[in-house]
Amino acid sequence: MADDTQLYRVPDAMAKLRMSRSVIYEQIRSGRLRSVKQGRCRLIPASALAEYIALLQREAS
Repeated sequence: MADDTQLYRVPDAMAKLRMSRSVIYEQIRSGRLRSVKQGRCRLIPASALAEYIALLQREAS
């Protein structure tokens, strides 16, 4: 079954990217990982995760 989640909370993004909370927030602060705020909740769009993974792949090349 496909994962059709559109917005991920930081702990979900941590699990998907296998990165620590501090690294996720550093990437958000630096602008490398896009996020949105809904109230007090920081959410990361699925498209932003895909873009970030593509960025890491380009940097590794």
